[in-house]
Amino acid sequence: MFTFLSSLLTLVQIQSPATAMGEVDPAFIQDPEHRPKLSPIQAEGIPIIDLSPMTNQTVSDPSFIEGLVKEIGNACKEWGFFQVINHGVSLTLRQRMEKASRMFFAQSLEEKKKVSRDETSLIGYYDTELTKNVRDWKEVFDFLAKDPTFIPVSSDEHDDRLTQWTNASPEYPSNFRDVIKEYIEEVEKLSFKLMELIALSLGLEAKRFEEFFIKEQTSFIRLNHYPPCPYPHLALGVGRHKDGGALTILAQDEVGGLEVKRKADQEWVRVKPTPDAYIINVGDVIQVWSNDLYESVEHRVMVNSEKERFSIPFFFHPAHDTEVKPLEEMINEQKPPKYRPYKWGKFLAHRKGSNFKKQNVENIQIYHYKIA
Repeated sequence: MFTFLSSLLTLVQIQSPATAMGEVDPAFIQDPEHRPKLSPIQAEGIPIIDLSPMTNQTVSDPSFIEGLVKEIGNACKEWGFFQVINHGVSLTLRQRMEKASRMFFAQSLEEKKKVSRDETSLIGYYDTELTKNVRDWKEVFDFLAKDPTFIPVSSDEHDDRLTQWTNASPEYPSNFRDVIKEYIEEVEKLSFKLMELIALSLGLEAKRFEEFFIKEQTSFIRLNHYPPCPYPHLALGVGRHKDGGALTILAQDEVGGLEVKRKADQEWVRVKPTPDAYIINVGDVIQVWSNDLYESVEHRVMVNSEKERFSIPFFFHPAHDTEVKPLEEMINEQKPPKYRPYKWGKFLAHRKGSNFKKQNVENIQIYHYKIA
């Protein structure tokens, strides 16, 4: 199951001033200041929000929706992360999706690489992704919500050419594509509901964000597999980062490993798995749309020395030609725009390209568009 790692462990001896820290490919080693603590702080206070007032058709009392909107707004301001229960996504469907993911990753590396992604088609299987120029201890399979999805050829703002990404078609498990497509439909519905609640919490019309997603979108689902790692003090499943899109809907298994940088004190805290819940986080696009009222929060993934871990994030992204900028309703004389506009597709093309090779500089971030 873990054969993809065998070719990577070049077994270079790593020494510290105090002790030999083991043998591991240096590509995986985090800088000392970013290495995880093996006794993480458990997060207290990350909201668990019951969406039944919105998903239960028999609930008609507007006060319930008002309370839900307030909860969502507070969670976005204070944490940038929250969990949702009674979200409307079928548990049976989620279990089928999780089973299909495990079956896919259990194949030989040779079989998985038959649906590998490359620098021209960035969808499919991949096992050498970089975050902040350090290799992640994971393997992934990406699948588009809309097939094909149109994306700029390059991040060059003067290059108007488009390319299209298309989904790979794994032969195993036999129902893989059908399960993924059915699952995407459900989490996409949840994404639109959450965007309505977020819009209302900002004082906007419920459907304010719909225009950026309804015709075209660049959303995709990712299946993550994190094999056991004998060096949990050196490596990370995913290094520290902020999500560039609008919203992320995450299903994680009982092993856990997600850590969030708490806004109150900048400490890394572990998000304890809640059975059948989804973990939601606000992305950079909402931070810009809200003119910094809601912040995209840094997070990372710990590895486990004994257990493998699986997770399934859905990245809800707008259409490639979306011009991302603070919404008119969020700016005035007292609150001028804090970002200059940028094209989402160009931003995404820049981000994706850096996953394949180590860069001399940090990947593109929204602070590069910050107005001084």
